[in-house]
Formats: sequence, structure tokens, C-alpha cells
Amino acid sequence: MSWYSFRPYVSVAQRRRKAEATAKKMAKKGRPLAPINLASRKIAATFWGKAWCDNLESYSDYANRLPRGRSYVRNGSVIDLRITSGKVEALVQGSELYKIAIGFRALPTKRWKEFKACCAGKITNLLDLLQGRLSKEILSDITAHGAGLFPAPGEIELDCSCPDWADMCKHVAAALYGVGARLDEKPDLFFTLRGVDMQELITAASATATAPVTGVPAGDGALAGADLTEIFGVEIESAPAFAPAAKSSLKPARSAKTSRQQRSSAASKPRKFASTRLKQRPRIPVARLAAAQAALEDEAAKKPAKKK
Repeated sequence: MSWYSFRPYVSVAQRRRKAEATAKKMAKKGRPLAPINLASRKIAATFWGKAWCDNLESYSDYANRLPRGRSYVRNGSVIDLRITSGKVEALVQGSELYKIAIGFRALPTKRWKEFKACCAGKITNLLDLLQGRLSKEILSDITAHGAGLFPAPGEIELDCSCPDWADMCKHVAAALYGVGARLDEKPDLFFTLRGVDMQELITAASATATAPVTGVPAGDGALAGADLTEIFGVEIESAPAFAPAAKSSLKPARSAKTSRQQRSSAASKPRKFASTRLKQRPRIPVARLAAAQAALEDEAAKKPAKKK
């Protein structure tokens, strides 16, 4: 049979049996496989998986071969798929076992910096990022053609060991859809594939949150013009004002003339008696008084009566 002639049709059941046999053979050789097993006909259900598949289907370059690829991945023909930085490697079971290698250019540095600047302060934790719980504006920026994070056809290099002359053969299409299914399970692999660190998005958010506010002095620890009671929901006592410095007990030296003048003026004025404050006697609780009274009565009762 010529290399370019059509291969005989292989049913889905036959492909599955071949895939299982291949998986067992490779497992015995010490290479466990990472197959794509779908729970339903839906390839992806989360934001990153669905966005990946939608991005593929949005380009007319792939329109002719994608339907066959969907059929292959749904039938369990992708028996192994691995995602590394800038590369996807897969094994797809057709009439034979085919090896697929798909290369992805790293996300351009300029585009990544622009995206980080746009998202600064808006992505606060990795869980929201990986689950796609972001604002509509950020989600739109992620999926934007030419300016987002998803690759365009010009950024992808396709290769398959099958005899099909087209770059986008059904085996490659199945592997690409398999990436969408894998992102449902491990969305962090998207950033690995694009060659960027998703932690930088959180770092940018933290830097924005801790940046000094314009117009507020750096050394001012108080919130200028802010109602703390309304912000925190509790009444906050203001800090007491600092007491003035105690006056020195040392009196300045006075001249003899000044002393004589002060004594003479004091002698001419009537004396004023300083008022004395009566010390308030401590209050004794009623219970203690009653107990003391009872103790005195008991003591008096125990003493023998004096003979007259």
C-alpha cells in the first residue's frame, strides 16, 4: 500500500481495543500514559477549557478538520497527552498509533506586560484566576484575538506521524481538543504552555494594593479625612493628646531688689488662708460591717458574765 493511499476504515470499537492494548504494553515498559477520558460528550466545562476550544473554533484555518478531531477525542482515541512549556506531545490511536508534537510560541513579553498592567489590583488570588472567577473586562482581555493570552494559528506549529498531507489532520485536532479537556482538570498548565508565570499577576495586584496613595504624606499614620467608625464598623477612641512637659522644679535666681519688692507687696496684701481638703473616708461595704458586728456579738457571748 502506498504511503499516500487511504488507510482502511477502523471502527470506534476497534480503535478502543487497540488503544487499551497499547496502553497495557507501554505500562509494562515502564511508561504510564495520561489519556484523555471524557465523562460526557462535552469536551470542556470550565472557563479555561471552554475558552481554549472556542479559540480553536474561531479560526477558519482549522474549520475543516476540527469535527473529526472532536469525534476522536470523544471516543477515547487520545491515549496520552502531556503539556510542557511551549509544547504538547500526544499519542492518538487511529488505524495505527500516531505521535503528535505541537509547538507553541511563548507569549510575547510586550503582550504579557500589557495584560499584567491591565489586571493590576483586579486579581487577588490564584483560586479565582484558575477557576475563571474574574470580571467580564478581564475575561474579555484574556480571550481577545491578537491581544489576549490564547495562541493564534501563526503561533502554533503542528506535526503528526500520520501520512495525511494537511498540517491540521484529525489526530492533531484531537490532541488540540485534548488540551482543552486537560485544562478543565489542571488550568495552571495553560500558563506553563504559554511560558509565563501566573504568580506575577498576583504579585502585580499586591504591589498595587501596597502602593502609597498620591497626595498623602508618607509619614502620616492616620487616615486623612476618613471616618474610621464607618470604615471599620466600630467606635474607635481617639488617642489622648500628649501632656505638656512638666515644669522644672528649679526656680530661676532672683535679684535682691526683686525679692525685696515682692516681700513688700506681699506684706501689704491681706493674707489668704489656703483651703484644706478633707480626705474622704473609705466606704466599707455593708456586708463587711454586718459580719464584723456579728463577730463582736459572738465574742461577747463567749465571755463569762462578771459576778456582782
